[in-house]
Formats: sequence, C-alpha cells, structure tokens
Amino acid sequence: MSNLAPAARAGPAESSADLAARSLHQRLMTSGLERPEGDRCTICFDLIELPVAAHSKLNACCLKRVCDGCGLAARQRGMLDRCPFCRMPVPHDNASMLPMIQKRVGKGDAVATKTLGDWYCDGRHGFAKDVPRAVELWTEAAELGSIDAHNSLGVVFYTGNGVEEDKPRGIHHWQEAAMNGDVDSRHNLGAVLSRNGNHHLAVQYWMISAKMGYERSLNCIKVMFKRGHAIKAQYTEALLGYRDAVEEMKSPQREEAQRLGLCSSNLRFTSLR
Repeated sequence: MSNLAPAARAGPAESSADLAARSLHQRLMTSGLERPEGDRCTICFDLIELPVAAHSKLNACCLKRVCDGCGLAARQRGMLDRCPFCRMPVPHDNASMLPMIQKRVGKGDAVATKTLGDWYCDGRHGFAKDVPRAVELWTEAAELGSIDAHNSLGVVFYTGNGVEEDKPRGIHHWQEAAMNGDVDSRHNLGAVLSRNGNHHLAVQYWMISAKMGYERSLNCIKVMFKRGHAIKAQYTEALLGYRDAVEEMKSPQREEAQRLGLCSSNLRFTSLR
C-alpha cells in the first residue's frame, strides 16, 4: 500500500498538469489572432508594415508611433523638425531625449520603460551595454502591459544572451506576447516546436503569424511543405492570408515614402525605434 499511495497522489497532479497544458494550447490557438494596437500608426490608425520599426518612427517627445506615410505627409506640410503627432520639436541628441524618457519611466509608462531597457541592452544613446539592467526594465515594462517587453525577455532568456539561459522562462514570455498578438513571439514558438520535431503544431503557429503579414512564417511554411510536413492547402491558405494582410497595410503615402527612400529602414534618426 505504501507504494500505491504516492501513485494515487501523483495521478490528480498529472491530470491537472495535462489540463493546464491543454488550456494553454487552446488559448494560444484562439488568442492573439490580430496584431496589437501598438502596431498601428497613431495618426492614420492603419496597421504598420512588418517589421514595424523599419516602417515607422517613435519620437521621444510623446512616444507615439507614426508610420512613414504619415511622416512623409507631415514633411510635405513643412513639419521638418516637429513631431507629426504632438507637434513638439523633435529632440536630436541624447541629452535632450534622455530626460524625456526618464520622466515617463518615473510615471510608469510601459513604452518608455521598454525603450530604456532597449538602450541598456544595445548600449545605445550613451549607455554602456548592460543586459541585466535591461531585463529589469523589460520585466517592469511587461508588468505595465508591454507586449514587446515580453518578446524581448523571451529572446534573452531562451538564448542566454547576456543572462543565464532559461528556455522555459523564455518560452513563457513568448507565449504571453503571442496571446496578445505579437508576431515575432508567435513565430519563435513555432521555431521551437519545429526544432523539437513537432512540425505539425509549428505549421499551425506559423499559419497564424503568416496571415498577420509575417513573411518569415510564410517562408517557413513553404519549407515545411517542400519537406512533407505541411500540405498544399495549408501553404495556399497562408499565402493568401499573407497577401491580404500586406495589401491592407499599403497606402499611397507609404509607397511614396518608400519610393523616395524616406522609409525608416533607409534613414538614420536620433529618434527611437
């Protein structure tokens, strides 16, 4: 009887764990199917092309993201040195930007806290590279609601880049971000599944992010199709969904900005990313 008692106690625990895993899987497959509001331009309200930072600007004055199309429209109206959103002069040096960011961090602003963490992580804007400090700030930003912070925490913990590697912790942060619409995190979870041999589920994850306009996920599904891990119908569905998502993010102003070489990916700004 002494040998049976532990087994009897372990049964419900295992059942609870399985139930929790199924619940998490269901939430991952039914939540975060649309990109977050933070991926929209604060002027035209349209979703910004991916990657967002390559097609938009985030100025330190108000920390509002503006797409390249609306940025071009502002330039055409003569607003060369003012923020298109708040109309304040755009800071052009670290000495001007830092007090603005720190003031917002002190007030519990999630975007500012995430941004300051990025500066520490990359050693930008006069800061020495300090990943542990970045993790502290990202953790605070995540608690304040930053989806991007969850993704960044997922990257550093999963890879062990600058901190002690903790893959389960990294995956947890990616899951939190994915359930809130973050395409990078969704894609990364698919990559983890694929590396572990669960190609079927990986394709399901990538189909979600591909249909949100994420090209890397579409390309991975194409590879899975060629290797026999996905069927033609899945690739076709992902391709059509991807094309629809990309088309919805286009605008004449954005295309003109790209034609003129004014898109954020082609310019070096002292504004944020």
